[in-house]
Order: sequence, then structure tokens, then C-alpha cells
Amino acid sequence: MPLRKIPIVAGEIYHVFNRSVARQPIFLSSKDYNRAIECMKFYLHNNLPLRFSHYNRLPKGQKDQMSKKIKGSPHIIEVLSFCLMPNHIHFLLRSITEKGIIQFMSNFQNSYAKYFNLRTDRSGTLFQAMFKAVRIETDEQLVHVNRYIHLNPITAYIVNNIEGLENYPWSSYPVYLDSSPSFITKESVLNLFKNIPTFKKFTADQVDYQRKLDEIKHLVFE
Repeated sequence: MPLRKIPIVAGEIYHVFNRSVARQPIFLSSKDYNRAIECMKFYLHNNLPLRFSHYNRLPKGQKDQMSKKIKGSPHIIEVLSFCLMPNHIHFLLRSITEKGIIQFMSNFQNSYAKYFNLRTDRSGTLFQAMFKAVRIETDEQLVHVNRYIHLNPITAYIVNNIEGLENYPWSSYPVYLDSSPSFITKESVLNLFKNIPTFKKFTADQVDYQRKLDEIKHLVFE
């Protein structure tokens, strides 16, 4: 197994991303995207008494009790932002525990792969062997990478414009525009902007982001 180029350290923020094997689609319907998001929320927590697949099959009463217990348990990571794309995933994560990101990604990818394989009657690996991680070192890098993650649906022509992005349910961008409680820790990014309109303008200013990516790719990728 290849060794990771950079260590993942507790307290630091990382851009974490991975792609499907052979770039095959891994989200075929809204059911798949919703499953991934619920799985993501579940594996934020430490010392889980069961796997998500088992939790998801519990009768409603038992599931409600288990949900309350899990919500009271500590987190191993914070999710600052995310975007689920048809054949790849992006996260902006802060590791809380020493191996929090590694544990989260392993649990998330394994759980979703088992679900997807069962649902589509396939076998074998779904994601590439090792997820990639780039440490965020400055506030400038933080806001650029957050914007890059959120603009993925536009640069891939899944949505046509910034208005479409506001309604793309498989990323954290709509969460950033909403004051409702969420599992996303958005304050680390939003505190670097005067207000939400300023944040929206910063995002919209790079709708042609793919063309300009070479200018800041050192901030985004390894």
C-alpha cells in the first residue's frame, strides 16, 4: 500500500478528496446521495456501538433512542464543507482526534461502497485505494478551497449558474446560505467574510473557476 505523502494531524484542516475506480458513477439517484450524507453524519461520531447499515435497519423506536445516544457522543472530525459529485467526493475537514480523518474516511467509504455494491449487484472496490489530503495552511487557501469545492457542480456543468448551485442539495453550499442548524461547521469560513452577501459574491466571482484553476492549483491539490 502506498504511503501518504503528508501526515494528518489533529487540529489541522485538510482538503480531502477521492474518486471512484475507473471514474465510474457512484451516485445514481437521490437515494444514493441521501444515503451518503446520512452515512457522513453518522460517522462524525466516536465510539459508535454499531455500523451505519445496522443502525439504519433498526425499528423506528430503537433507531430514535440510538440516534439520541449517538448525537451525544463526541466528534472525531468537523466537516467545514463537502460536495458529492457523480464519480468523486470532496470534503474540507478538521481532524479532532489524532486519526479522526483517516477513521472517518475509512468508515464512510467502506459503508457507502457496501451499500452501493449491494444495491447495484456489483463487487469489488468502489473508491481508489487511498484518498488524497492537502493541508490548509492559510486563510487564503481555506476560502479558495472552500469555493473550489462548492463550485464543482458548475465546473462540471451539472448546474448552469450560481442560482442553480444554491439549489444543489448534495453540497454544503446551500447550508452556508441558511441560518438553520446543521452538522456543517461553517463558521471557520464565514467568519472570514463580512456577511453572507460578501461570501456569495466571492463564490460567484469565480463561476468560470475551471479556466482559472491553474492560477491557484497549488492551493487546492497536492
